[in-house]
Amino acid sequence: MKAVEQTRGVLDVRDACTALGLPRATWYRAQARLLLKTPGSSEQTRPRKASPRALTSVERGSVLELVHEPRFCDLAVPQVYTQALDEGNYLCSQRTMYRILASCGEVRERRDQRQQPTYAKPELLATGPNQVWSWDITKLKGPRKWNYFHLYVILDIFSRNVVGWMIAHRESAALAQRLIAETIAKENVAPGQLTIHADRGSSMKSKDVAFLLADLGVTKTHSRPHVSNDNPYSEAQFKTLKYRPEFPDRFGSIEDARSFCSRFFAWYCNEHRHSGIAMMTPASVHHGRAQQVREQRALVLEAAWKRHPERFARQPQPQALPSAAWINPPTTTAIAL
Repeated sequence: MKAVEQTRGVLDVRDACTALGLPRATWYRAQARLLLKTPGSSEQTRPRKASPRALTSVERGSVLELVHEPRFCDLAVPQVYTQALDEGNYLCSQRTMYRILASCGEVRERRDQRQQPTYAKPELLATGPNQVWSWDITKLKGPRKWNYFHLYVILDIFSRNVVGWMIAHRESAALAQRLIAETIAKENVAPGQLTIHADRGSSMKSKDVAFLLADLGVTKTHSRPHVSNDNPYSEAQFKTLKYRPEFPDRFGSIEDARSFCSRFFAWYCNEHRHSGIAMMTPASVHHGRAQQVREQRALVLEAAWKRHPERFARQPQPQALPSAAWINPPTTTAIAL
């Protein structure tokens, strides 16, 4: 038959499906649907044969009556099935009970489920130094296994300047409270001026720290659980610290860790050109010297342009100084609304 069809220029189903890269089952299902839609087709009028194992409507009603008994109101289907079986009453399998209940929309978790609280996304804006600080704690490996030192760092998100830091043997709300109070006093922060942002660590959420910030007129915010992007500035600063070539695998003592961090933060604030603040040092932005540095850069670029204007498509300009720093800036749609 195949040879005859090919001599007539017609491919059979197998060859046609192979040529098109189509499974034969797909073709047969399409043909079956066409038969059902064809008026007068015997396939269209043929009733679907009921399974001999299917329950009758009366038996399904008996199953629902059993499950709806008051003594079973707090029990799962396996418990209902087993108790009825122990009483000598078998109506159907557990799986059939589930199917009957599902058809009536009665399959759900019967126990009350814990409702997770809704955490608002923090949206913080800083247009100058000492408006928004971000603080966090990271671990530094000590001389022995399972021995760590805890590094507390407070960072100004506008200037990226480290305004306060401390290394201790443990994480403590009392130590965090002391560091925050000393840093606020050192920076001469006025009440109502500052917002401090942190994640949801135990020290960050402690009542001692909350009461201190309330007394000082400082607003506090927290990241959402398991959302590292809500505290990006502290995370990026810790990465810069730990990716330094001279960062050791372990510190020999807490004095060793303090000595290293003292050198690192002096370099980070006063020498490191930060890409997020127009390649300025954090200290120059924090203390208001950035505009002067930019003007000096502009003079150097202008002199280079005058010496060889043919080397430039246009007169070069230094990067613009930052005007704002956001934690979770609002979306364009939200701003438009």
